[in-house]
Amino acid sequence: MTRHDVVVVGAGFGGLTMGAALRAAGIRDFVILEEGDDVGGVWRENTYPGCACDVPSHLYSFAFDPHRDAEVRFPDQGSILEYMRAVVERNGLRQHIRSNTSVTAANYSDADGTWTLTTADGQHLHTAAVVWAVGQLHRPAVPDVPGAHSFAGAAFHSARWDRGADLTGHVAVVGTGSSAAQMVPELARTAASVTVYQRTPSWILPKPAARFGPVSRWALATVPGLHRLYRAGLYLGADLVLAPVMRGGWSARPARWLARAHLRRQVPDRALRDRLTPDYRIGEKRVLMDNGFYPALSLPHVELVTDPVEQVTSDGVRTVGGAHRRADVIVWATGFHAPEFLGGVEVRGQGGTDLHAHWSEQGRPEAFFGLAVPGFPSMYLIAGPHSFTPANSNPSMKDHQVRYIMGCLDLAARLGAPVAVTPAAMAGYRRWLDTALARTVWPDGVPSWFKRDSDGPVTNPWPSSVREFERRLHAHDPADTFVEVRVSHTAAQPDRGVRP
Repeated sequence: MTRHDVVVVGAGFGGLTMGAALRAAGIRDFVILEEGDDVGGVWRENTYPGCACDVPSHLYSFAFDPHRDAEVRFPDQGSILEYMRAVVERNGLRQHIRSNTSVTAANYSDADGTWTLTTADGQHLHTAAVVWAVGQLHRPAVPDVPGAHSFAGAAFHSARWDRGADLTGHVAVVGTGSSAAQMVPELARTAASVTVYQRTPSWILPKPAARFGPVSRWALATVPGLHRLYRAGLYLGADLVLAPVMRGGWSARPARWLARAHLRRQVPDRALRDRLTPDYRIGEKRVLMDNGFYPALSLPHVELVTDPVEQVTSDGVRTVGGAHRRADVIVWATGFHAPEFLGGVEVRGQGGTDLHAHWSEQGRPEAFFGLAVPGFPSMYLIAGPHSFTPANSNPSMKDHQVRYIMGCLDLAARLGAPVAVTPAAMAGYRRWLDTALARTVWPDGVPSWFKRDSDGPVTNPWPSSVREFERRLHAHDPADTFVEVRVSHTAAQPDRGVRP
């Protein structure tokens, strides 16, 4: 059994931000466990054609080591992964990362106030604090369609791309979310036909050019401080313009008008346009930014199907009504088990309380600002329940959480004992959260991955701006919100060691 002051699980944006914060505080005895073979999280896993980010690169980057490219406005998957790897090397994080290590269980000891993590290969790690940074979009969801096992061709989820698949024949894409919108134009370049199966159309806004123009490039390359100013402007603009859309606020109507104008410009066929026009409020599902999806659907060898999928056959897909369409390859662009936080991991806190059973009793997963759960001392989450922003940069959300977690670690070090968020603090946060969620378009909106079981209570998104998240979170001093947890044998406790 190995011992560490802190164990971080996950080497995506959240885990790397946590690691950098620990090093900046002079803490060296920590390890970052990553189930994959490298860092990157979703940007390592998603390699489908056309995979890219729809948040500008200067904003979608680490606050401690921000993106400063004067050429690229919107990065593709490869660029983001390369940037993350470079950040790891520049900040001395490589020595702390243990790849190909999947955690299956975490158990808190009431006797000494520490955690024991068990890995898939039977190893045990002992730690004073555990930080879950596994994200929300990492467990692919594939629908249980009758006959799927009988399909003779290649079938795979968009996040598990089969690079050996022949994409020159008839390709079926099930889903019309962000991944599908990005991959369909690329698949249409080589495939004999592409059939896209849509359950619910997405609201799509036009996306600015992926690269900066000559004037912007010159300015970013030569004007001191402009990168920082541009990043700050993006951050503020997203909060002021995009966040109100999620509440049906002032910008919802202009955004809806812009999305409809974008659709009219790019899809001249009235019948096709009608099938692509959402009949729900903008913001109920994640709003996309894309310029290539609509034109691709207008190509003669690309078909949009809105009838529900009924069955997969050996050589294609049958929809309700009996229509059968040939497919040599099926791509499931059907999203992730996002509401199942820490799914697949057994987590037991004080008194052996099972985290998933506790959340089930509550009716939904919940955590104090998405980062701490009463009864689970010195256990923290990054990107936990209700901390995904659909309107800004999620690396920024994670940065705010990490800074708060560092305050909690410092409190535990000063007390020489584990700490846990109080039930009273959680109850007060829950009351505010429920009121704020009720003001958004989500509770009575269409099914989406923002909700438990796609149409249950809202579980994932934060109901306000990122600046509001920062303001409210840091108004709660850990010393007032977290309480010392007494242990049975304090003398047996290891030095909690979370201060330099």
